[in-house]
Amino acid sequence: MSKVLIIGGGAAGMFAACAAASNGHEVHVFEKNEKLGKKLFITGKGRCNLTNACDMEELFDSVCTNKKFLYSAFYGYTNQDVIDFFEEAGMKTKIERGNRVFPVSDHSSDVIAALTRKMKALGVKIYFNTPVKGLIIADQLCKGIILEDKSKVYGDAVIVTTGGFSYQSTGSTGDGYRFAKDAGHKVTDLLPSLVPMNTKEDFVKRLQGLSLRNVRVTLCDGKKCLYEDFGEMMFTHFGITGPLILTASTAVTKKYRGKELQLFIDLKPALSEEQLDHRILREFEEGKNKQFKNVINTLFPSKLIPVMIDLSEISPEKKVNEISREERQKFVSLIKHLPVTVTGLRDYNEAIITRGGVAVKEVNPATMESKLVSRLYFAGEVLDLDAVTGGFNLQIAWSTAYAAGQAIE
Repeated sequence: MSKVLIIGGGAAGMFAACAAASNGHEVHVFEKNEKLGKKLFITGKGRCNLTNACDMEELFDSVCTNKKFLYSAFYGYTNQDVIDFFEEAGMKTKIERGNRVFPVSDHSSDVIAALTRKMKALGVKIYFNTPVKGLIIADQLCKGIILEDKSKVYGDAVIVTTGGFSYQSTGSTGDGYRFAKDAGHKVTDLLPSLVPMNTKEDFVKRLQGLSLRNVRVTLCDGKKCLYEDFGEMMFTHFGITGPLILTASTAVTKKYRGKELQLFIDLKPALSEEQLDHRILREFEEGKNKQFKNVINTLFPSKLIPVMIDLSEISPEKKVNEISREERQKFVSLIKHLPVTVTGLRDYNEAIITRGGVAVKEVNPATMESKLVSRLYFAGEVLDLDAVTGGFNLQIAWSTAYAAGQAIE
């Protein structure tokens, strides 16, 4: 029986604790906060999208960085294994649109409670308000940890599950990157990812709070298309957010940071320009003596109508039978390509995850053990792994944590 020390009581830390303890080890979890799973608690707007019930091919396709590294971990502990784990721990799950998996209760606290129950049953010891300041490494062997009060705790293996830089109010302040560097590891460039976007146009502020469903967005750098997909987005006081925008932010790699990018919203993706023109022509003919502002109210949510009128440059009082073909076609084009200028991304406080982390070339993909320091393991967001929204980042946490917890002999 080995004594396993885990730094961080988030998703990966709790799961690694369960995996190691069920393997017969004595497990100690050191958490700097006063409770476990602080970031997990706010995940998915407090509902916790804990994995995705897609097939394995889609699971790999949803990983943005270093997907090959995850081959062993994902097959070693699949998304179905995660669902089974929580069901067996007494937490019922449900599958929603896009194969997103949630607790039936819609409460992230139930995910944390299930993990806590499992750890308790396995005899895991948890230390709250106990920040770790460093690792004890001698002769390329990790022998324990140094706490903030300078006391030392020795163990047979250390798993670093400290998370990234995102949502720093939850304690994700990048400690794990420092531990990794001190152990001689390379940490790749860090960037906020799955993050809202700042925009330039004044009309965006007028649309604050408006959610659009079933729209298509295209993000471009000049003529180069960086991202295109269909889904849901929302306008805010600073710009745009929502699942579609957060996933689009993963396309804004280091190369495009600091550049103004163009984003086009197709408000009617189910219709071609020709079909949309026919529909508007029909609306115009049915209300030919009506004013423009009174005919288009069936096309958009009420908050969007005055903005679309302003951007169309057609007088709201103009009778629709006086609108020229050219004006109408320009209006159709506006509906299909509503332009928004992206001036940048929000910071780590609003990023769901951190892109970048401990270089995976220096970590064993089957065990998550450091290739540089024996008995030192990394799991979860601290590694240079990230994925799009939809439960995929938590799947990375569960799979890598399981691999680490199970690998310890």
